[in-house]
Amino acid sequence: MVVVVVVVVVVEVTAAAVVIEVVVVVAVVVVIVVVVVVILDSFIANLSAEQIVNSASSPSTTKRSQ
Repeated sequence: MVVVVVVVVVVEVTAAAVVIEVVVVVAVVVVIVVVVVVILDSFIANLSAEQIVNSASSPSTTKRSQ
């Protein structure tokens, strides 16, 4: 009986450890995804701003080329 209880406790502890590991891994992945999305968002915003500036200045360059 004691052995069974010990085994059950060990299994529950390892299961809890696995759950904690999964939660930690998921949390880390979520943080990484959020950071990447923020970086990409600012990067895309900078790109779109540059494209807007380029498109605003491109008509003058096309007129010069013509």
